[in-house]
Amino acid sequence: MDLDLLPSAHVDTFTRDHLPPPDRWPVLENIPDYPERLNCAAELLAGGAPDAVCLRTPDGQSWTYGELRARSARIAHVLTGELGVVPGNRVLLRGPTTPWLVACWMAVLQAGAVAVTVLAAQRAHELADVCDIGQVRYALCDHRFTGELVKAAVPDLRIVPYGGGGDDDLLRRAQDRPDSYDAVPTSCDDVALIAFTSGTTGRPKGCLHFHRDVLAIADTFSATVLRPSADDLFTGSPPLGFTFGLGGLVVFPMRVGASSLLLEKAGPAELLAAVADQRVTVLFTAPTAYRAMLAEADAYDLTSLRRCVSAGENLPAATWQAWYDRTGLRLINGIGATEMLHIFISAAGQEARPGATGRPVPGYAARIVDAALQPVPDGQPGLLAVRGPTGCRYLADERQREYVRAGWNLTGDTYVRDIDGWYRYVARADDMIISAGYNIAGPEVEETLLRHPDVVEAAVIGVPDDERGQVVKAFVVLREGVPADDATVAELRRFAKSVMVPYKCPREFRFLPGLPRTPTGKLQRFRLRDAT
Repeated sequence: MDLDLLPSAHVDTFTRDHLPPPDRWPVLENIPDYPERLNCAAELLAGGAPDAVCLRTPDGQSWTYGELRARSARIAHVLTGELGVVPGNRVLLRGPTTPWLVACWMAVLQAGAVAVTVLAAQRAHELADVCDIGQVRYALCDHRFTGELVKAAVPDLRIVPYGGGGDDDLLRRAQDRPDSYDAVPTSCDDVALIAFTSGTTGRPKGCLHFHRDVLAIADTFSATVLRPSADDLFTGSPPLGFTFGLGGLVVFPMRVGASSLLLEKAGPAELLAAVADQRVTVLFTAPTAYRAMLAEADAYDLTSLRRCVSAGENLPAATWQAWYDRTGLRLINGIGATEMLHIFISAAGQEARPGATGRPVPGYAARIVDAALQPVPDGQPGLLAVRGPTGCRYLADERQREYVRAGWNLTGDTYVRDIDGWYRYVARADDMIISAGYNIAGPEVEETLLRHPDVVEAAVIGVPDDERGQVVKAFVVLREGVPADDATVAELRRFAKSVMVPYKCPREFRFLPGLPRTPTGKLQRFRLRDAT
């Protein structure tokens, strides 16, 4: 495969030098017609009028597009002047979701550097891995979250705090700098960011995304499925270190000149209050949060909402239906991946259906294949393969061979395509349970248990069994006041058998106060397996 990359503006060529070999790239197609020289931060900052509100906070503060441009420009001057950052250097960004984190992200990209945004909750060893893989030498960190970064003891890492007011504080350094900055004219296929997978085991994988990719997710999923306008106010729970959050809270609203309400704490209670108090119109969060919000939704005015996006894990049909019954809104279910940058299969409005993900987002193509990458008939489960204007490019990682095969991105999900072209999630490919010769999809069992009024959360795994190979074990979080006893087990088993064939029903139950999840909300099944 001839990549035919345009000349780079990077002085530090590390990221381009460590792209996967040409024969391991996915096929890229339907790339929007962007100019050869493209800086995505400059494009996004130009999305709104100077006096239009861009960023808001729950305490009533707001930044206009003009103020964000000025503040990010001042930071960019500090980066390229005092700190000596050159185009292509990797700059780590760490902090909760605040306007200043957005300003730092914009400044890094305007300076032609590569943004490496991590989660505020990540620990020292995780930060050390990220810095080692990405050869990071600069870090802009919220002054409240420098501890773990210092503890990581990354060689030659220059940590610059922001928001603390000290003499070395980034914002103090930036206050007298010019409020305009000529963004580096990066190539449209220069690397803009390294997004690290939020996997639950093993060494993290760095995903390289170009400046054109950042705009492509806005010009595909957002433009054709979400369809926001400048009047919209976005909010959500995913942090900016999670590409679901980067798209939903920064890229999508700014591409159309809309505004975003940024929440440092974004649990279900905070989301409900934000929607009611600030009149949010577009909401991004995970299925578990939508389910949790339902318990308190009657106490809040949610009538301002018009679009609600769910991603990060499978959306149970019961949660979709319950949200619709309560709000009259059809949840926009979506499957995306850090490797693909954002959502590539989805549906909205009257097309959205409970229990289905949707159709490929315009610009993307998908198919269901077997282990030999041959298409399987509609109605039969297989591996989900996808390609489009974005795709997987791991940073110097042999696992590229596993994710990209024959030009297709293999997401690791088992799906079924119906005869009308709709895609329905079955399970993660490595989460299928085989018991006495039967294939059992864990999410199907979980969705059944979630339909019981006493179940708040549910997760199932396969555990070894001498007779059957594996049996289904359910981990259940019960509604407050429901006893975790044999009678409850019997009731849940009776209910499950009334809904699904008996061989799929859990043979073992364990009650927990909560399920283990990553900071991005993904279920950590490996911890459930370790607990057995």
